Amino acid sequence: MAKPVTAGPAYPHLASDAQGAPVLAGTTMKVVELVMAQRAHGWSPEELHFQYPILSLGQIHSALAYYWDHRAELDADIERRSRYAEQARQVAGPSPIAAKLRGNSR
Repeated sequence: MAKPVTAGPAYPHLASDAQGAPVLAGTTMKVVELVMAQRAHGWSPEELHFQYPILSLGQIHSALAYYWDHRAELDADIERRSRYAEQARQVAGPSPIAAKLRGNSR
């Protein structure tokens, strides 16, 4: 009869920051930030590693596994961040620099 596998830490390349958010161990990058980059650009784990060479493929795969295991929670965080960014854009109004670059200076 086969012996049961004893698992180590579920996500050995992850830690929690001071607010309890999951981050890639040894970095300040939050799991949700890596997932947002992957979504925005459609990057594979290998491309994420190319774009973020400080991260190991183990860290990246561990972060993505964490995302899939906690998808509802992290998707809610991504949505909250997107709403916050949009509200900040609306409060800030048009950028004078962007208007100047478009040739619409005030």
